[in-house]
Amino acid sequence: MTDLALTASLVLSKGARARMGADRIALLEAVRDHGSITQAARAVGLSYKAAWDAIQVLNNLFERPLTTAQPGGRGGGAAAVTAEGLAVIRAFHLVEAELAHTLAVLEQKLADPAGPPLNSMFWSLAMKTSARNALRGVVDRVTDGAVNAEVTLTVAPGVEITAVITRQSVADLDLKPGRAAIALIKSSFIILAPADEALRTSARNRLVGTVGRVENGAVNSEITLDLDAGKTLTATVTLESARAMELKVGTPLAALIKASHVILAVE
Repeated sequence: MTDLALTASLVLSKGARARMGADRIALLEAVRDHGSITQAARAVGLSYKAAWDAIQVLNNLFERPLTTAQPGGRGGGAAAVTAEGLAVIRAFHLVEAELAHTLAVLEQKLADPAGPPLNSMFWSLAMKTSARNALRGVVDRVTDGAVNAEVTLTVAPGVEITAVITRQSVADLDLKPGRAAIALIKSSFIILAPADEALRTSARNRLVGTVGRVENGAVNSEITLDLDAGKTLTATVTLESARAMELKVGTPLAALIKASHVILAVE
């Protein structure tokens, strides 16, 4: 899989709602090329009303109108891009070219062989999930079964998370040793226990750390556990349980997580 390439979107704005980006420049260019809002709308995949509204926004965004148009009924009327509009098109593409050059320089500076690739840095920032915990790691091993497979992810030196997923998911996600992946774990799926108790449970994962933060609510408490290498894990327990366990910052705890409660995601 190729690394992620940096791209930038140029947007001009005036006020809270008037905005112009590459899509409206494309509409402006279509009006220039076709001489008609109706045909321009068809060329860029917009309805006539959407194109007309966008043209009005463009004309309102600048001191002088970027287009002139005369409604022509069902067949559409004539439309033209003004000198001001042509200047805006040229300026927009000039700035885009400068941005592309700047990004190429930035990409070279970020391409440090000792650092993480761009896809791992920026995809993590862009990803949105409802799971409270998202831990990036690398697949260490995959143990195949008849229906399901066990995938173990190393998220930090000495910190592993194991997930049980279907064999089809392993194939779809192309999971294999060395593959980067993210373990998603809902905070309500985590069971907390004293770190010094040798409990026998069915939970495949036992991660040991210390309490870094306690936030109590009316019913539940959110407990953040500090693991090794700067990793954290957040669990949601009842307020009564948190009080019974006398949880406070610095308390050693073990987080128990069933392998079936771990979801794996890849780029």
